Amino acid sequence: MQEPPATPVARDELALRRHRFFSDLLEATRNTQEHRVRFDPLGPTVHTGCEPDDKEEQFEELVTRLENVTRRLEKVPTKVAETQETAVQTKTPSPKKPSSNFIGGNSTSLSDPVPATPPATPTSTSTPPVTPSCNLTQQTISDSMSVAGYEDIIAGPVQQYLQLSQKIGGDVATHGKLVDQAFQIQLQFVKTAASRPAPTNQTEQVSLLGPTSKQIQAIQEYREKNRGSPFFNHLSAISESIAALGWVAVSPTPAPYVKEMNDAGQFYTNRVLKDWKEKDKTHVEWCKAWVQTLTDLQQYVRKHHTTGLVWAKSAGPRGIPPPPAAGPPPPPPSMPIGDVASNAADDRSALFAQINQGEGITRSLKKVTSDMQTHKNPSLRTGPAPFKAPFGNNADTNSPVKTVLPANAPIDKPPVFTRDGKKWLVEYQKGNKDLLIDSAEMNNVVYMYRCQDSTLIIKGKVNSIVMDSCRKSSIVFDSLVSGIEFVNCQSVQMQVLGKVPTISIDKSDGCQMYLSPESLDVELITSKSSEMNVMVPKGNGDYAEYPLPEQFKTLVSPKGLITTAVDSLG
Repeated sequence: MQEPPATPVARDELALRRHRFFSDLLEATRNTQEHRVRFDPLGPTVHTGCEPDDKEEQFEELVTRLENVTRRLEKVPTKVAETQETAVQTKTPSPKKPSSNFIGGNSTSLSDPVPATPPATPTSTSTPPVTPSCNLTQQTISDSMSVAGYEDIIAGPVQQYLQLSQKIGGDVATHGKLVDQAFQIQLQFVKTAASRPAPTNQTEQVSLLGPTSKQIQAIQEYREKNRGSPFFNHLSAISESIAALGWVAVSPTPAPYVKEMNDAGQFYTNRVLKDWKEKDKTHVEWCKAWVQTLTDLQQYVRKHHTTGLVWAKSAGPRGIPPPPAAGPPPPPPSMPIGDVASNAADDRSALFAQINQGEGITRSLKKVTSDMQTHKNPSLRTGPAPFKAPFGNNADTNSPVKTVLPANAPIDKPPVFTRDGKKWLVEYQKGNKDLLIDSAEMNNVVYMYRCQDSTLIIKGKVNSIVMDSCRKSSIVFDSLVSGIEFVNCQSVQMQVLGKVPTISIDKSDGCQMYLSPESLDVELITSKSSEMNVMVPKGNGDYAEYPLPEQFKTLVSPKGLITTAVDSLG
């Protein structure tokens, strides 16, 4: 007899089938003893009555088979109990005990060979709701993992970096102590974020980030004060990449920001490797330890703070669950969709009806008489012009249009002369002839914007220079890696003392460029510009002036267009 699955309905069915089978079994046994029955083993049907030619051997075989069936049934309760232990337990009514029957005059209860199945413990099959205490527990685990992950960074690569810094000694060791303090300060900041919600205003956020920002600034200032140090490349590698600790204020991608800062520092770690790999392997290990520190920091941020610093959802002790939140407000009343749909359908019907008028569609047009035509009535030309809609009806008239101020526009903002990472900003300077950048580096960019009657001198080799919307200003520099670009400028001058690969001029009027002997292979790219002159040095220290063409002649040929510059007749 095959067992049905352990479900409430199946267990009731199993008990009923066992009851019926035992009843039939007892009845068959009684009839067998009286030699008046033939049992069909293929089904539960019991046929009363017997043919006279039945043999005694058949009855003995039948009794043996019945005993085997009884032994098999005695094993059924054990299997059912085992199944109930692993199945989903639900509350079901206990089956009724069948009545007692008599076999051979002896009273035997059916409950004796087959013990009753123990009642199942009622449990719910649905997933229990998540309680606030469960949320707090999960959040506590997440916060503790975040703090523990940062502590692992300090105990691992940061400690290795500090040990190697102390081994190198000098400015590197002093710089390393500042770095250690920066990581310790940020560890406290991470712990603070794990124990309180995010700040609600910018002032509070700035106050929390203040210690980390000051420590990063102290690390960078130490490099600037020790530019003559024999370990200047070591100090620069740390100063250029220590800004990675600012990931706490970056969202939604802080991990790529850490990688970017790590790459910026590797420009100087490569220099350290080049200078010290044959002298002292300690410096090589020092570079690897610092790069590994920022690499582990990037992985930590990607794992625990993927889209930004994670703050605690609530303040106070973790063990006290917050009060349950109030239910959501009732939904607003729904709009009368039927009215809107009917109005839209009516509008469309009216539109299609007008389109399908055929030749009668012109009936609604007004007739233009002769007195309304300007070519027949010249007096209309003296009146005001009719209103014309702006170009592009689909454009948003409320959207602001970005306008480019001309170079001669008045300056109404305070002057700016500062450095933002790798970028030098020189803006809104007026009448300042003493602007000087003497600590420029090869990866720096200089941006000069809306300066008038000012002169900027750059010492050292930088990456590129951009002069934007400047007027009557000058710039003097040593060498460039990329090039210099003039945009929307008027009456500006440039002088290169070393080498410049490219000079680009766009929408500028009046640009005078003094070249050096090393820059005679420069490439000049101009567009929509005028009054451009190139000053080429002579052997006697003087300059030869060459104007750049402003007019061009184009001819059409079978192969295409041929454009040549037209010499000025002036």
